[in-house]
Amino acid sequence: MSTRLAALVRKELAVLFGSPLAWLTLAGVALVTALLFFDHLRVYNQILFLYSSDTMGGFTTDTVPIYVNLRDQVFLPVMETLALTLIGLVPLVTMRVFAEERARGTDELLGTTRLTPGEIVAGKLLATYGFVALLMALSFVYPATSIVRSGLGLPHLFAVYAGMLGLGIALASIGLVCSAFTESQLLAAISAYAIAFVLYDFRWTTQFLPEAAAAWIDPLSLHLRFGAFAEGLVRAPDVAYFAGYVLVAAALVRLAWDQRRVGA
Repeated sequence: MSTRLAALVRKELAVLFGSPLAWLTLAGVALVTALLFFDHLRVYNQILFLYSSDTMGGFTTDTVPIYVNLRDQVFLPVMETLALTLIGLVPLVTMRVFAEERARGTDELLGTTRLTPGEIVAGKLLATYGFVALLMALSFVYPATSIVRSGLGLPHLFAVYAGMLGLGIALASIGLVCSAFTESQLLAAISAYAIAFVLYDFRWTTQFLPEAAAAWIDPLSLHLRFGAFAEGLVRAPDVAYFAGYVLVAAALVRLAWDQRRVGA
């Protein structure tokens, strides 16, 4: 990383963490994760208590169904709900990255520095993805605890974090592209939320499209790709799918930046 690019990344991170919105987002994700985790853990313990009672025969008679475990009762539901929460929160972080620069006209000032357009785009993307990585790490504390307690092991732990990071980066990529094409932060956030919500799950298309067409669209779903990681599977097509969001976002943001320069 060049000195100029590193300086831009530090500047973007300083601006990001200088905003109350970044801290509120971090606190919100941590709070939502904790509430979801302990609520599902409470239900799980109630189910265990029920099956351990004398009327159900107790644990010694193997009356606890195989599906009553931390993975299915706590971990997977928390991950599922957390993914939907991120769809609503990540656009709040990405909405200002480019839209604020355009609204204030500081993007033109940035263009007069020694930074190349490629370095400007790369710096903003790296800073945003770094924040998302921190966000994912913070939200991973309680799910990680459930994985260790359930004995799923470190490989599964790694797979789940990779999936969460991929989902967060994909959502951030959508938000960055929306922010790059508008001066309105509100419009950037709403459009990013709408696009991410549509891309999250394409099973709804089965009601309106032929079965063959719906089966072709379904692999494009964020939920399907993220779900594979949650099951502990790290597959090359899923990794390539999330990496594709980064590449497409970089290309579209660069296009928006060049259009802005030509227009100016």
